[in-house]
Amino acid sequence: MSLLDLAPVIPVVVIDDVETAVPMARALVSGGLPVIEVTLRTAPALEAIARIAAEVPEAQVGAGTIRTNDDIAAALSAGAKFLVSPGTTLSLVEGMDASGLPYLPGAATASEAMALAERGVKELKFFPAEPAGGVAYLKALQGPLPDVRFCPTGGIRLTTAPDYLALPNVGCVGGTWLTPADALASGDWGRIEKLASEAAAL
Repeated sequence: MSLLDLAPVIPVVVIDDVETAVPMARALVSGGLPVIEVTLRTAPALEAIARIAAEVPEAQVGAGTIRTNDDIAAALSAGAKFLVSPGTTLSLVEGMDASGLPYLPGAATASEAMALAERGVKELKFFPAEPAGGVAYLKALQGPLPDVRFCPTGGIRLTTAPDYLALPNVGCVGGTWLTPADALASGDWGRIEKLASEAAAL
């Protein structure tokens, strides 16, 4: 099944303390969001992916901020179920394709989306969504690129997510609001589960 069809929102998570990874993932899954993107922006990220993959089997945990083929190899070793990149180069998309995992390559322009569609990749991450033009930009892309679908990420909030999800070329959105840093630091899993429930209901 397409990554874009598993949940309306994919939590985009930054892990600073690996001990928060498993309870956070359990809270997100309990709230109705089984697809979790852990960004490779911090040192504990790969271990966090490995722990979630091993201890929360009902979660589909993936690796975000994939920038190099070394990142792809590390994500595979950690047990990631999918890959997400902020942008796309030829070598990176070739590496993600060769990984055998589902992936969402980043695109922010019509030319980037067309280049990926030319390779047969028609499900993309639109990043950074709000700075790159947001809902109006994606609406404009629908006409000339009707066969391309997006997961917009970057600056989206609970209040603006429905505007994106209403577009025919948007399958889901990525959101960082679901795992606030203060909730992770204090272990407020109930708050994270509530935020996930709100998002899952969109």
